Amino acid sequence: MKRTTLSIAASVGVAALTLTACGGGDSEGGSAKTAPSGEAAEESGADSGKESGEESAEGEKSAAGGGAAATEAPKRDEDADLVIWADELKTGPLKKVTKSFEEEQGVTLQVQTVANEQLRQQYKDATQAGEGPDVVVAPHDWAGEFVQDGVIAPVQLSAETLKSFSPEAAEATKYDGQTYGTPYAVENVALIRNTEMAPDAPKTMEELVETGTSLVKDGTAKNVMALQVGKQGDAYHAYPFLAAYGGSLFEKSSGGGYSDKLTVDSDEMLKGAEKWAWMAQEKAVNTNIDSTNAPSLFAEGKTPYLVSGPWALEQAEKAGIPLEVSPIPEFEDGGKPSPLLGVQMFYVSAQSENGILAQEFVSNFAATDEVQLAMFEAGQRPPAATSAYEKAAKKDKTLQAWKDASEGGDPMPNIPAMNAVWAPLGQATADIVGGKDAEARMKSAAEEIRKAL
Repeated sequence: MKRTTLSIAASVGVAALTLTACGGGDSEGGSAKTAPSGEAAEESGADSGKESGEESAEGEKSAAGGGAAATEAPKRDEDADLVIWADELKTGPLKKVTKSFEEEQGVTLQVQTVANEQLRQQYKDATQAGEGPDVVVAPHDWAGEFVQDGVIAPVQLSAETLKSFSPEAAEATKYDGQTYGTPYAVENVALIRNTEMAPDAPKTMEELVETGTSLVKDGTAKNVMALQVGKQGDAYHAYPFLAAYGGSLFEKSSGGGYSDKLTVDSDEMLKGAEKWAWMAQEKAVNTNIDSTNAPSLFAEGKTPYLVSGPWALEQAEKAGIPLEVSPIPEFEDGGKPSPLLGVQMFYVSAQSENGILAQEFVSNFAATDEVQLAMFEAGQRPPAATSAYEKAAKKDKTLQAWKDASEGGDPMPNIPAMNAVWAPLGQATADIVGGKDAEARMKSAAEEIRKAL
């Protein structure tokens, strides 16, 4: 994408706009902790989210609570013309790539690190106190809450720039009809397979379970599959299976996005929950596997399959595990697991001390291949910009597989109501794995969410 600079007239318009505006099993669990940047659920979603997994899982982790002990938010360097906040995974690549922006604009830019688990709240608190950064790097599903709390401003992305992103990424920039950020990466979970233990990609989930079970019985593997659940559940990683029959968390709006009508207990989601219960009965999922050990079980060769995101590859690759990435297979009756899609974004603070410069960075610089490819190094998430994705895919052959696995996936809802979903739905998925009735448990979770809303 060709980089442009805001004209004086456009800059004035942007400045005005800125001012207005997460039962037990009997399978083995590892002990090695991992720090997936995934924001599922990272980081999804949560955030999720995300990765939570992670929180895009970034969104999920933060919304459900927990995380490291709180630390103080960084103090703004008043000598810096532009201050950016990001978590520990992203600040390294950002510091390298922002040098060219400083040189071109003749400004001083400071990138500050905020712990992933604390970024969401500390950003809101600091911004509302007039002490926050000019730009924050965060998952798209935080947008609704950020808008509601008045801590981000709309951004001016041209039609040409929006078209330079994948359709899913472009859609994720929107909230209530406005564009609120520049996307730089799209993430989702998929099936990661040890090709030595399981040479062929399973055609169905039933085939996957049969192969994994056989490997456990002959002593080759300890677990049928590694998919993080934990004692409190993990709604982000369970979602693909819950949504396999057309379900969703909220009713989808005709014009894109979601309404506030909860559909966690729809017939489609209940059917998916029954398949989740079947997976538990077959010991394909259990609550002894969580975010601390799922990737390590795979990296240690204790399971042929892992359901996770791009952030999980590094550990397995360092361990020398031969692997392939593919879509989560369908069920024999046609149910197609459908992952949540998380999008990582750059946002402009509604209280930026240099709104015009912040808009220039987010609207133009962040959309360039230079930035998109630099951020690709932070967790290997596929770039949002098509041209950057194509360049990265020439070197990383897994990118096409992640894209294939995302087909049919739903963007993580970015409405504030999602904050009420993660913990109750996550606990319901854990309870179903523990043996509770799937339909009854999903309905009680939905009731709990509705009361919270």
